[in-house]
Amino acid sequence: MAVIPWPLRPVPHGAPPAVDATAAGAWALMRTRRTVLPKRLVAPGPSAAELSAILDAAAHAPDHGQLLPWRFVLVPEAARVALAEVFAQALAERDAAATPEQLALAREKAYRAPVLLLAVVDAGRGDPRIDLPERLVSAGCALQNMLLMATAQGYGSALTSGRALKSAGLRALFGLGPDELALCFLSMGSVQSRKAAARTRPGVGSYVSTLGADGVVLPFDPAEGRG
Repeated sequence: MAVIPWPLRPVPHGAPPAVDATAAGAWALMRTRRTVLPKRLVAPGPSAAELSAILDAAAHAPDHGQLLPWRFVLVPEAARVALAEVFAQALAERDAAATPEQLALAREKAYRAPVLLLAVVDAGRGDPRIDLPERLVSAGCALQNMLLMATAQGYGSALTSGRALKSAGLRALFGLGPDELALCFLSMGSVQSRKAAARTRPGVGSYVSTLGADGVVLPFDPAEGRG
């Protein structure tokens, strides 16, 4: 993996030299990660050992109260037929005029990625004072850890959603409890093709601002550092 140069903060006196290399490697990994849609993913997917490392990465996400408010369900090849029918049924319920071709396309989506997992969030597990937004943030961090680990191992990955996630058929297939939400699918595999160019990432100034001492929110000035 090529390390993309990035201006790092000076290493404190006495800090181990590995700090620079670790930061540069982490930054390069984050810069390298891109969404590769399931239709562009092919076998082989992660091996059992590689998948175990990807799944273990999720456990290092922030988790207020140690609720473990999320879980993942692996969808092996033998279960794709059932998932395909759920996708087709969900489409038919939404659109009674769906054509055979559209239903076939809905089914085909279940077979695209070599490795497929469903991310599930539990809104009711454990301490009720820890509300859904916190649980979703934790799940998002777990997913990002998994995406980065998949990227580090050389695999493409993507998060996908869709209206079928809310369907009764999907909830029944995955045995979701009354407080559980089907958040998204995580797909992984070898990259067959990519889009011609990576999307332009937003600049820091488009999503960071600074609260002034007078209570006025100001544009972020990188030169001011932490203020």
